[in-house]
Amino acid sequence: MKWRKSPQDLIDLFESVMPGPPATQRKMFGYPAGFVNGNLFMGLFQDDLILRLPDSRRQELLAANKVKLFEPMPGRSMREYVAVANALTCNKKELVAWVAKSFEYGASLKQKVKAKKTNKPRAKTIPRKSRAKRT
Repeated sequence: MKWRKSPQDLIDLFESVMPGPPATQRKMFGYPAGFVNGNLFMGLFQDDLILRLPDSRRQELLAANKVKLFEPMPGRSMREYVAVANALTCNKKELVAWVAKSFEYGASLKQKVKAKKTNKPRAKTIPRKSRAKRT
């Protein structure tokens, strides 16, 4: 599967609907992404704008054919995420409302805490070739 960069018009759309603080924008896998409390709630992936929604909201959009399940690799869908269809990206007012619902859901999730870095040295590992000779 060949990776494609998000088109500039989709990046511009993302930036125009991205909520302000406490939401933060950073890149994830080279694509713009929106986070709240450390949780991803929206982002871009190739030609898709993705939203994280609770089950009831996902089902509502799926029934209206305005989204599809988000699959970064064919057959490997990500739970809670949908890829927004053109019908929704063309209607900015409706898209902003769905982004707000995605933000609200992301904010309701438990805050992610960054793991503390320790100065403890890692255990030394024995290279695989050496392991086989040890017997």
